[in-house]
Amino acid sequence: MRIVIAGGHGQIALRLERLLAARGDEVAGIIRKAEQADDLRQAGAEPVVLDLESASVDEVAERLRGADAAVFAAGAGPGSGATRKDTVDKAAAVLFADAAVAAGVRRFVVVSSMGADPRHQGDEIFDVYLRAKGEADAYVRGLDALDWTILRPGQLTDDAGTGLVRLEARTGRGPVPRDDVAAVLAELVDTSATAGLTLELISGSAPVSVAVKSVAGN
Repeated sequence: MRIVIAGGHGQIALRLERLLAARGDEVAGIIRKAEQADDLRQAGAEPVVLDLESASVDEVAERLRGADAAVFAAGAGPGSGATRKDTVDKAAAVLFADAAVAAGVRRFVVVSSMGADPRHQGDEIFDVYLRAKGEADAYVRGLDALDWTILRPGQLTDDAGTGLVRLEARTGRGPVPRDDVAAVLAELVDTSATAGLTLELISGSAPVSVAVKSVAGN
């Protein structure tokens, strides 16, 4: 498969790139800064320098043409303000989805956030973030041209992955290592039977492949 990842230098994205490259997939990661390119090459991915905050749908679609799947893993990051929650977490996700449609890439996986909701109340930065993610998720869900899956991990940690997770429509809150999020994404990209599902993810007792197969088609 050829898989294009938006936010290719993110902590989850770099882990995902290593997993995909190791299993023989062709991976490209969209990054904003040219100096990040070597990190992607070391992970086995082709770096594509493109700023999703200023690029057009056509420019992004050109990078997506010929791909079998697209993964939106970009984020403004914890140090960013409310404006970039809107321009990255919402607008860039919408742009990437529109570009996937234009490029004819049906398989589309989104890394969202537990609690994402377009109707989320509050004025703190994290409230703005949850609204932005929720609005982006709602937009993607409305695109019939995409076989989308939305993944909402719980509290992300840098603990070593266990390969054991809980993946359901509703899991309740809990931590999950970024290693395990990447492992689940690698399975989801390859499992189109999860199309149309919004899934929460925390650490649990099911091996990743078993967890993905158990929700596929539900």
